[in-house]
Amino acid sequence: MAEGAAQTCRSREVGVQADPEAGPARPLALLSPVDYVGLRAFLQRVEEPVIRELDKNWKSHAFDGFEVNWADPNETVSCVHSLSYPEAQERNLQVTGVSWNATGAVLACSYGRLDDGDWSSEKSFLCTWNLDRRALNPHRPDLVVEVPSAIMCLAFHPQQPSLIAGGLFNGEVLIWDTSRQEDPLIWRTGMTDDTHTDPVYEVGWLRDSRQAHTFRVLSVSTDGKILVWQEERDGLLRPASGFALVQQQIPRSTKLKKHYRGDMAVGVTSLSFSHFEPSVFISGTEGGYLMKCSTAAETVALLQKGSSVPLRAPAQFIFSLHGGPIYSVSCSPFHRNLFLSGGTDGHVHLHSMLQARPLLSLQLSKKYIFSVRWSPVRPLVFGAASGEGEVQLFDFAKSSQKPSVSIRQTSNQSPIYCLEFNPRQPQLLAAGDGSGTVKVWQLSSDFTEEGPREMSHLDQLANEVTD
Repeated sequence: MAEGAAQTCRSREVGVQADPEAGPARPLALLSPVDYVGLRAFLQRVEEPVIRELDKNWKSHAFDGFEVNWADPNETVSCVHSLSYPEAQERNLQVTGVSWNATGAVLACSYGRLDDGDWSSEKSFLCTWNLDRRALNPHRPDLVVEVPSAIMCLAFHPQQPSLIAGGLFNGEVLIWDTSRQEDPLIWRTGMTDDTHTDPVYEVGWLRDSRQAHTFRVLSVSTDGKILVWQEERDGLLRPASGFALVQQQIPRSTKLKKHYRGDMAVGVTSLSFSHFEPSVFISGTEGGYLMKCSTAAETVALLQKGSSVPLRAPAQFIFSLHGGPIYSVSCSPFHRNLFLSGGTDGHVHLHSMLQARPLLSLQLSKKYIFSVRWSPVRPLVFGAASGEGEVQLFDFAKSSQKPSVSIRQTSNQSPIYCLEFNPRQPQLLAAGDGSGTVKVWQLSSDFTEEGPREMSHLDQLANEVTD
């Protein structure tokens, strides 16, 4: 399969075509008769050596552990939707985030800017499309919400299909109810002393440890704070709890210094919670460091500027650094210790939570890796979004060094800033790019059907020792 091009499903007809110059086909009656006597003599002559070889093969262990794949190779990937909002594209806005809702039918995207410049006053948009609608118009979203500051990230509620949270360039966190077409904004943090003072680069939903069916919005910012919000009256959100990554937690030999700011915060750029231990999460930082953190941490974070709620220092363990800011982390849904990270150095690291150095370091881009995500159904598959405009699908079952498929999404090499697998319809993968387009790729069964011994292969990867 060729790399660097969009892969599409192709079909072809295979048949027999008569050669007009060869004359009519010979009738069956004129075919030479079979020499049954000679055939019988031949079979009797070769019977003994054939049986002897078959017996030897039966006792051989040469192919122990080899799985025969009787199916035809099927690595095709095709684009089923190309979605955009023309007004956002006219403003040269980029797709900064994509998210699938709880049913897997609705796709949301946020528009903003991730490149250089002061975009605090840039008008941006939240758009949603219901892909199950017969009247789907790829250039006319079902819902458009205008927002006065650039939206940097978004995330649908894991259980309530109409609720979506977003983080803004100005530090605010908003929650919309997409079922309210006229006035979807229902909660916001406002601009207070507790609001983030830097852009919010990631939002998520954190399950309440005391109430199993309750989720609270969590936000991550380069001001070093990780805040958990709860609803208050008058549509306002206020901090329920929070954390701060600070230099006091980092060994002196690896201090992260922000000379231009002078405070003690370590800028947080990305975060992913463990699927096995709800209190454990991995955070990525501006300085290229990865930290294993815990919501159960008790240590008080020493910040120069106070907060209405005490902020705790959650870092427990620090991993080897990337060569620049980390844009994305993703904990494995199939293994408690494995996670992926990607950043400005163009590398994706496969890490075990049990050791500092990465198990694998894969250079997948000469520019940036903006997003990396594990497949929700294939333990050995992940996707990565590159600064060259490619979606790369990696399958450790086939190779630990190069992607199985590289999909060219943008013709002008605009970066792909975000991608998300659909957890309800795992054959669908959404990716948003710098040209303002969201493409939905349909994956073949090779990327959605678990193969034999994948979990044991994953365990082998996790048990590699690098220190």
